Amino acid sequence: MGLSRRGLLRAGLATTAGAALGGLTAGCSVPSGSTGRDMTLWYWTGGLSDKVVDGARTRFTEVSLKPAQIGGYFKSKLLTTMAGRAYVPDITGLKGEDMASYLLNADQFIDLRTLGADKLKDRYLPWKWAEGVAPGGEVVGLPIDTGPVAHYYRPAVFERAGLPTDPADVSAELDTWDKYLAAGERLRKRVPGAHMLIDALSVYQYVIAQGTRRYVDRERRFIGDQEHVRRAWDISVEAYRRGLCSTLVTGTPDANAATEKGLLPSQFGASWAAGDLKLTVPRTEGEWRVAALPGGAANNGGSFLAITKFCREPERAFEIISWLLNPDNQTRGFVDATLFPSTPASFAQRAMREPDPYFGGQITIEVFGPAAEKVPVAYHSPYDYPLDRAVSDELTNVNALGKDPRRAWKDAMDKCRRVAAHLGVRI
Repeated sequence: MGLSRRGLLRAGLATTAGAALGGLTAGCSVPSGSTGRDMTLWYWTGGLSDKVVDGARTRFTEVSLKPAQIGGYFKSKLLTTMAGRAYVPDITGLKGEDMASYLLNADQFIDLRTLGADKLKDRYLPWKWAEGVAPGGEVVGLPIDTGPVAHYYRPAVFERAGLPTDPADVSAELDTWDKYLAAGERLRKRVPGAHMLIDALSVYQYVIAQGTRRYVDRERRFIGDQEHVRRAWDISVEAYRRGLCSTLVTGTPDANAATEKGLLPSQFGASWAAGDLKLTVPRTEGEWRVAALPGGAANNGGSFLAITKFCREPERAFEIISWLLNPDNQTRGFVDATLFPSTPASFAQRAMREPDPYFGGQITIEVFGPAAEKVPVAYHSPYDYPLDRAVSDELTNVNALGKDPRRAWKDAMDKCRRVAAHLGVRI
């Protein structure tokens, strides 16, 4: 599946964050427009369950909780508001793809340890909790949700190719990338016109996500030319070389038509991508199943709730976000807004274990739950996105234009080094 909510950073985000937040100090004045009793909560459409937010409004009557769904580029609007020191929200969502830059400016948010966050740590998946912790140890945000990645596939098409069809068998027999590519060759030979992958990038991005490192390390050194990136590149190029990748573009009418016809019967995506499938190819209801991602667990997506330094009543704000993100409410968030919980206690609740008709009555939490628990703790740099873009663009040139992979790799590394030098990353 394509990444409609990509779990990597937006280009230029690190420098934008530094410029916008760098001029603020912990002792900023109270934003104009605040009444003291009002407590504002900013989030984006689909970022929280509206029903759960409404529940908080009626539960916490000591303050007047004023939720606001902010449209457009959320991060830009938040930074602009904070830089202007006016109408800054008390509580705010922080999108996961932006979190690395927020952590560099942890002093602009309340350190949630000072409010008792450490007592709640065991509620949450360890790797997701770690993504909200700044280099100095400050807890900037509590996790809202996650995006464990799985393998969506069409069992009827797999059967025609002589491949396993039961989710447990697919998970076990296609558990490595080598086995998955071999299965793709069988599919190509036995099902005319079918491709195992829409493009090589759909492999690359998840092999990277299965690791603990990306493109820049904690010492701000470029590591995108090391083995963990080269391995992801080689696996992706091998898929292309074997003819397993289509030339279709994710999200286009042609790609959607091929998906509906069963010519793209194997797709990777986070838990929320199930909603994309249901919306894009509704007539295939009952024809899909979910299995484990080859090669190990990976995540794509998931955000946080934080309390800004402008908040007049941080203790009350912490009570609110702790309640919003408790296991029961995270389960409601999944039912209402397909927000996959960051709280493992939610996984056993009945609402999480309902059979899904779109997936033939499969109880998909039995795949997504274990995947979420196995995601490795990884370091995310504010500089990862532009470097990833440089590599991904060259891989697209291989897949779509037939560029020589060796030349494409060299060009990708040359571009990465130029970008890294521009961003102040050590080469």
